[in-house]
Amino acid sequence: MKAAEIRNLTEEELNKLVLDSKSELLKLRIQSKTGQLENSARIGHLKKDVARALTELTARAKA
Repeated sequence: MKAAEIRNLTEEELNKLVLDSKSELLKLRIQSKTGQLENSARIGHLKKDVARALTELTARAKA
């Protein structure tokens, strides 16, 4: 998800995005450890999405 798309989300949607991404990230890490993961690049994308969403939430809290 691009930063511009994240900026357009509400705080509720951002919080939901963070929770959903973290749970999917956990599932992917488990798949990675058991050798079932097909697309390892997805882990990096999810980590960046979480970071972008948390950055936007922090910026909104400071403003």
